[in-house]
Amino acid sequence: MTISPDTTADSRRAEPGGGALDRVFKLAAHGTSVRTEVAAGLTTFMVMAYIVFVNPVILGFVGVPALAGRGLPVAATATATALVAGVMTIAMGLYTNRAFAVASGLGLNAVVAFQLVAVQGLTPAEAMGVIVIEGFIILLLTQTNFREAIMLAIPLELKRAIAVGIGLFIAFIGFVNAGFVVPGAGTPVALATLTGLPILVAVFGLVVTILLRTAGERIHPVLARGYLLFGIVLTTIFATVVNESLGGTSFSTPGVALWPTDFTATPDFSTIGEFSLTGVFAKLGLVTALLVIFSIMLSDFFDTMGTLVGVGAKAGYLDERGAFKDVKRPLLVDSLAAMAGGAASASSATTYIESAAGVEAGGRTGLTSVVTGVCFLLMMFVAPLVGMVPAQATAPALILVGWMMMTSLAMTDDSQEGVSVRRSAIAFDNFEIGFPAAVTILLMPFTYSITNGIGAGLLLYTLIQLFVGKGRSVHPALYIVSAAFLIYFLDAWLRPLLT
Repeated sequence: MTISPDTTADSRRAEPGGGALDRVFKLAAHGTSVRTEVAAGLTTFMVMAYIVFVNPVILGFVGVPALAGRGLPVAATATATALVAGVMTIAMGLYTNRAFAVASGLGLNAVVAFQLVAVQGLTPAEAMGVIVIEGFIILLLTQTNFREAIMLAIPLELKRAIAVGIGLFIAFIGFVNAGFVVPGAGTPVALATLTGLPILVAVFGLVVTILLRTAGERIHPVLARGYLLFGIVLTTIFATVVNESLGGTSFSTPGVALWPTDFTATPDFSTIGEFSLTGVFAKLGLVTALLVIFSIMLSDFFDTMGTLVGVGAKAGYLDERGAFKDVKRPLLVDSLAAMAGGAASASSATTYIESAAGVEAGGRTGLTSVVTGVCFLLMMFVAPLVGMVPAQATAPALILVGWMMMTSLAMTDDSQEGVSVRRSAIAFDNFEIGFPAAVTILLMPFTYSITNGIGAGLLLYTLIQLFVGKGRSVHPALYIVSAAFLIYFLDAWLRPLLT
């Protein structure tokens, strides 16, 4: 499923590499340059930097008076989040030479805080022990080739559906962050009232980013290549200037769209190493503890798989069969990142779907990841500067990246008996594959979970193949995965029966 990078007349000309960096990262072989990779790394960082501010809020129960004092300290969690993201993203770049970035996973951190700590009564250290254990199990599965076997066993059209679903998911996150989409009065979602400076900033950012993408080449080629990054920077400047002129009260998050009084901060490493491997079993009992670890592990496992397939497709990392060469390398780093996140009290770190922003900006090698990782490490010291970037400034980048990933649905050219035939990349008119693919695509944004979409799609595919008498054509690994997802979806029903 090699999907060529976006090559608008424009912005994707191959440039010569850069000496030693070219030898390490094979820039010329990937048709990229140091300048492009640096811009791509900065772009990925800009669309991911929010996690350093969001993760401490979730793990520290900020704004939840009923849980005050039960969470992790905000400053230490911010330091741990930036440290883990920086170290593991650099490791990803150096070891895999792929443009993937790693940071504490949204969703998983909420499970750690609001399920393990708030509901089940674990201490933060015990909850982080759960993360270390599930990361270790995934590491073992990676080394036994089971994780790689599952990726190879998934049908090509479902892999395309995963990429499209992730694109819709990213775009939906962008629309929500922009403030365009809000909960409706009588509907799940609705169009927001388009007033106020945050909305104006999002509209400004979307217009500027589109302008840079479509007309940037006529102004300067660098603008076209780095249109996502420049869009974020220009939008942040616009938001800050206008917000300051209006008294600095237009954004609810402290420090956003305001010139910082201090540009540096002192890192707090006090929570590093604060985890317990035995507390969860002592407090929850063996069966409940195992179910908790299993559900988190499954989510972590397939979130990463979906990201590697989706982003890898657009970066050209997959072959015509949808196979990812040397996939064990990024899987290994991702597994270690989960353990590192737990050990550092930053929650499970995972490969980010926002890596697609760097890919869209031209990133193709591990140099992109190294640049992103260095930025995260610097963030431990310059958090106030990064904290001025509003979510509305990064939202347009997510919306456009979502569109970019949805191009996996573009028509493909097949040859039949010497005649070129144009067909959809996914045969939606074939119920056996089309329906599972559609469910995969739709459930990701609708349930705000990559794992739910992948799980439902694979489970439906396996069931339909059995129903039509094609059970033998299903890879054995998919039967194991389908059974695991059946347990995953029935978890709330099964847990009371087993405890």
